[in-house]
Amino acid sequence: MTRPPLLAGVRVIESALLGPGAITTHLADLGAEVIKVEPPTGDYIREMTWPIIGPPGAATGPRDGNGNSLLHLHIHRGKRSVALDLRTPEGVEVYKDLVRGADAVVEAMRPGTLAKRGLGYDDLVQVNPRIVFCTISGYGATGPYKDMPSHGIAYDTWAGQVPPAYDEEGFCYIPEHSSIGIHAGPVFGALGILAAIIRARTSGDPCYLELAQSDAAAYFDWYRIESEQAYRRPEHEVTGNRSDDYARRAAGTAGMKEGVRYQMYESADGHVLFMASEQAFWKNFCEGIDRPDLFERWPGSKYADHARGNHELHDELRTIFRTRTSREWLEFGDRVNTPIGPVNTTASIADDPQFRHRLPWIAAERLDCDQLPFPVKLDGGELPVPDKAPTVGQHTDHVLRTVLGYDEERIAELKTAGAIV
Repeated sequence: MTRPPLLAGVRVIESALLGPGAITTHLADLGAEVIKVEPPTGDYIREMTWPIIGPPGAATGPRDGNGNSLLHLHIHRGKRSVALDLRTPEGVEVYKDLVRGADAVVEAMRPGTLAKRGLGYDDLVQVNPRIVFCTISGYGATGPYKDMPSHGIAYDTWAGQVPPAYDEEGFCYIPEHSSIGIHAGPVFGALGILAAIIRARTSGDPCYLELAQSDAAAYFDWYRIESEQAYRRPEHEVTGNRSDDYARRAAGTAGMKEGVRYQMYESADGHVLFMASEQAFWKNFCEGIDRPDLFERWPGSKYADHARGNHELHDELRTIFRTRTSREWLEFGDRVNTPIGPVNTTASIADDPQFRHRLPWIAAERLDCDQLPFPVKLDGGELPVPDKAPTVGQHTDHVLRTVLGYDEERIAELKTAGAIV
């Protein structure tokens, strides 16, 4: 028997511009019905960033205007597009009709944008008394930065995650980094929406959720930020590890630089990550390479001992790790029970066997570009495979007929009024 998707029966109305629309991507991947309401001109995410991708096998491509940004193709996969002109009273009424049968509304743009059209939280509670309303923005709805225009990298620089870099001519530039805020914010938001929907379905209570991608970037990096805060206290109250004689290290991963038993090493054909910070793992390693003398000389502490600053041991290990390939070291670590991990790049990871096993591509033939699947495995079933991101208003007539029950005459009236195109 085929089981329904995890979020079957959940309907979300999305009003979004650019990256924050990812908040409903996670819900759509889990089977929720997500209706993206956009203006007749569409969400310009389709033209933002790079690469711009055309359909595989098409006679024309991006240079002919037949393409969309990867950002759009991923973020809006599995959603349906309804093009509504909310500057018209008729368009506003259609939006309210959509909300009547929905579980949640997502405002993924500057807070208050929908309220200006008479579609804010207070307005929509009158339409659907148990509605969940979530607004996600850059810096949030409060605070001195709330009205500042911004893009995704701003939330990471604000959260201290992207240190300035300089080129050989002395020009400052944005270094390569993982984007955090624009990804973490939608994940936290989706979690909050689901929690609020559960409560609304049991109690009938509506809910207003508000979050900032900048807040999410900071929270995602809580370990480093909280470590710095802890170090503001006196040293007799906050110290380093016992294995470091309680001397403080730099906060978070910055403290890994001086590590030896927990460090990256060059292999014969790349790099590996050595993680023998527990004494038992370190002993297994030394015995496995037939170098018990290393353990006898530097046995280390039972836990969390990175042999910090031990340059003699560091030089020994550097020489040892160059004697085998990365694959040989991974197999060795598995065999003798000592943690040695791969070091990939964003380009090479697709060839990693663990990646191929866990994250099989959703093919370009389905979504116009190869995309990663939602990273949750479902026991006894599979998550739905998303459809490709929609064109502007692709599903307007279909949604109005099947979801709202509008007849052809009503749809024609809306087109005449300019509410839909």
